[in-house]
Amino acid sequence: MALNPKAYEEVTRIFTAYLENKELRKTSERYAILEEIYSLNGHFDVESLYIKMKNKNYRVSRATVYNTLDLLMECDLVSKHQFGKNLAQYEKSHGYKQHDHLICTDCNKVVEFCDPRIQNIQNTVGETLHFNVMHHSLILYASCKNNNCEHKRF
Repeated sequence: MALNPKAYEEVTRIFTAYLENKELRKTSERYAILEEIYSLNGHFDVESLYIKMKNKNYRVSRATVYNTLDLLMECDLVSKHQFGKNLAQYEKSHGYKQHDHLICTDCNKVVEFCDPRIQNIQNTVGETLHFNVMHHSLILYASCKNNNCEHKRF
């Protein structure tokens, strides 16, 4: 997926404002990581992001990738998901609608879906229990029905 210049300009402004507010350095490595993330489509893990950066000859360490991801999560430009097996997955989040995830326990495929009824449930629960719900995460785990699944349990 190609980088959307308008979206990247907006997330760059948000990230810059966040770094300035926290009095943190605005390094080229941090912006390169942001650009790489907003060029990706779907979920990614730290190692795959790090390898992509290295393959493009960026001088970044794993620590820089981890630290930058933390900063991007703090300013809501990236979301982190823990999909089991101790593997954190990330995805860009600015300008993207809320969605939930279905994970196949056979092949580990992650499918995103959006059902407006979930938002209605969130609103009702918040009102009933007198909370302002700011975010939710729903992960459904299921067994693959795909006959071609190489990890299918028989």
